Parts: sequence; structure tokens; C-alpha cells
Amino acid sequence: MAASRAETKTGGKAATTGRIAGDYALAVGRPSTLAPDGWRWTKLTDVARLETGHTPARKHPEYWNGDIPWIGIRDATGNHGQTIYTTNQFTNELGINNSSARVLPSNTVCLSRTASVGYVVVMGRPMATSQDFVNWVCDDNLLDYRFLKYVLLSEHRSFLRFASGTTHQTIYFPEVKAFHICLPAIDEQRAIAHILGTLDAKIELNRRMNETLESMARAIFKSWFVDFDPVRAKMDGRQPTGMDEATAALFPDSLVHVDGELIPKSWSVVSLGDIADLQSGGTPKKSNEALWGGHVPWISPKVMTTIHAYHSNEQVTPEAIGNGTRLVPKESVLVMVRGMGLHQGVRISQARRDVAFNQDVKALVPSAVDGTFLLFALLDCSPFLFSKVQASGHGTGVLPTDIIQSLEFSVPPLDALKGLVRPLANLNEKIECNSRESETLSALRDTLLPKLLSGEIRVDDAMKRVDDVMSPPAGEPAEAQA
Repeated sequence: MAASRAETKTGGKAATTGRIAGDYALAVGRPSTLAPDGWRWTKLTDVARLETGHTPARKHPEYWNGDIPWIGIRDATGNHGQTIYTTNQFTNELGINNSSARVLPSNTVCLSRTASVGYVVVMGRPMATSQDFVNWVCDDNLLDYRFLKYVLLSEHRSFLRFASGTTHQTIYFPEVKAFHICLPAIDEQRAIAHILGTLDAKIELNRRMNETLESMARAIFKSWFVDFDPVRAKMDGRQPTGMDEATAALFPDSLVHVDGELIPKSWSVVSLGDIADLQSGGTPKKSNEALWGGHVPWISPKVMTTIHAYHSNEQVTPEAIGNGTRLVPKESVLVMVRGMGLHQGVRISQARRDVAFNQDVKALVPSAVDGTFLLFALLDCSPFLFSKVQASGHGTGVLPTDIIQSLEFSVPPLDALKGLVRPLANLNEKIECNSRESETLSALRDTLLPKLLSGEIRVDDAMKRVDDVMSPPAGEPAEAQA
């Protein structure tokens, strides 16, 4: 059913009569740019109902913690480009009735217009938003909400041109009301949204698969190397579960006391320094252009968002190694030791290629164990490390180096370790494979997005490129098709 475009109050001032060009398919005012053949420029408010939001009074706690999701800036920055089904905060009917907030329907497209400008989310269920957003309820017969989402995503740079303000950039309502969008027919909108959505869906599937694979690997590590479940099973006369006979044979059948610890027979308690070399990073001089723009990823905490690190927006040249930063080999484990992000948890990633790193990261280069064992050993210790961050008293978040160095692990003999770590290594490789496929798909999406929305490439050609990447020739990896 077509969504109503009934007029709503979104601010008193009328639409501006000025013009500000966007990059592809959005502008303030009707631009002079010609639309692609078969497309047309139209006011966004002619094909979607414009809505804003509000914040129920905080001094009334009875307005909060209800069952109505309420989108704030944190929800947008943390879920940019996504459809969201839950939020950090919830209001209730009382809060809605006593504020200017409105509950908007599923598929409403939301754009942050102040504080953090240009973040886009879609409502997966009826929700309300704060006043930091402008929201569009699309007329299903005229504008596909997914197409609008991709237009807004493609115009991220344009929003700073549309915004004004000295302290905080804001897109004001006169500009929002003057938004014009370049539209093909509704069937072509849906086809474009389907192409881009197919790529995003596969990327999201890979992300969820990697969450599952990581959880499996962490559970195996804890069961085998911390709780010693296979050894305890043998002690009880049971066959260890979840492994083949060859793997089960690598576990002893008893526990012994070593240095006050109860560990499997023939295993050892070792300190972190016995199995890895701890190294510090740094930042090459930004003013020295010869040190930047190379091909060596320079890892900082902001790119340590998964358990793998192998690329960065900032890269250094070989000349930077030893001249402000340090290079560590593939399979080294990187630990975030400083930064505001430490208030949410300790970020730990494994280098999946040779990388450089900054001063907010410590690198642990494996010396006597497999790199995969070191990765999951550190991940298992992350709750303990986080507790030490919270207890450190540093306002900006600091993980003291001596805490890292104090870690101890129970390690089997080297020949047994090689066999026991193999299942973890296999899961680790699958995670990397999924991540690299997603990187390829993201690059294709980012290439197709502006070209599809500007009419430079049409649906049939774009679909062929997607099919080539999603279904590569037998024996050839998808990334070779990018």
C-alpha cells in the first residue's frame, strides 16, 4: 500500500530557493544537471513524506524504558547503511504522547542531520527518532525506500556542502525541504536496489558466519586449553567428544600440579614472554611524505574491528619501517593498549600479512607457539585484560604493559600443539576467506553505487558484473574476478 504523504510539521521555514549540487542523484534545489535518459529530477517531498523526531523529556523517567525503539545518534553511527530492529534506548506511549516525537512505520529512511551528519539507517519495525534526524516515509508506488537509502549513502560527501554552522555542522530544514532526487521508473529503482542489496546481503551473511566461526574457535580453545575437558573425559573413562581419534590421542589422561596449577600431564605453564616477543609501534612523521602512501598497512585501533587485521586506510612506505614505526610479520597478534575504545573492551587482532602499527597498539610476535594458538589465547584473556583497564584509573583508557606481560598459559608439548591447533587454524582460515570475499564485494558495491545512481551503468551490465563475482569460474576465487 502506498504510504501517505500527508503534510507534517518539520520546522517553520519554507524550502530554500537556492541550489547546491550533490555528487550523483541528490541536490538542494532543482539542479541544472540533465537527468539520464528516462530519469527525472523531482522534489523528494513529492514522493516521500518528510518527518522529524524529538526527545521525550529526560526529567521524566516514566517516559523511557518502554517498548518503542527510539533512534539516537549512536544507533546511526553504529549501524550506518543498515536496517535496524533494536536501539540503545526505548521510549513508550506516554513519552510519545508528551513530546513531538512520532512513531514512524517500518522502512522509514532516516538521515542524521546534526551532531554527526550523514549517517543513514532504515527502520526495520515502527520506531521514533530524536530531533537529530530527518526521516522519509516513501510512497511505495513512486520511490523504493531501498533506492532512497542508497542515494543517501552515495551522497555522504555532499551533506557537508548542504550543512552549515561553525561549532556543529547541521543540515537545516529549508535545505532538507528543497532536496531533489533523480529518479528512474519504479521498476528500475527496485532493480538497482536489488543489485546493491544482493551484495550487502552477502556481506552481512559473511559477517554473521564469521561471528559463528569465531565463537566456535573460542569455545574450542577454552574447552581444550583452559578447562581441559578432553583430559577430564579420559580421566572419567569417556571418549572426548567433538574430535577424531587422532586428535583425542594427543591429550593425556591425567592432570598434575605444576607451580600451583592443575594442568594436563606433560604440559607446561609458561609466561607470555616465553612464547612471544612484545613490541611497540609508533607514528612516522606526517610531514614526511616519503614515509606515507606506500603499500604497508599501518594498523591503529580504529581498524581493529575484527580478529583479523590486514588492511588500513593509512599505509606507509618501506622507508617508514624503523623510522617512526615497526614492521611485524604475519600471524603476529596486535593488542590495543590505549584509547577511548578501551572503555568498551580490549581489541585484539591477528595480522594476516606483514603490517606496521601505531603507538596505541602492542604487537606480540609468536616465538615458541603457533600464531593461531597465540591469537585465541589472547582472546580468551580479553575479559581479564578489560577488567585491568577498568581498574587502571586512566580516564582515557590504558592497558598497562606489565599486565600483558604477566599473562600465563598452559601449553602442550610442541608436537601435540601442532595437531591440537589445526582445527582452530582451519576456522581461522575460513574467517579470513569470508572477510576477503566481503572486501571484494564491498569494493564492487562502492564502484557500482555511484555509476548506477548517475545512470553511467545500467542494470543489465551491473547485474552481469555482480554475477561474475558472486559465481566465479570453477577453481577460481571470487577476489580474482573483482
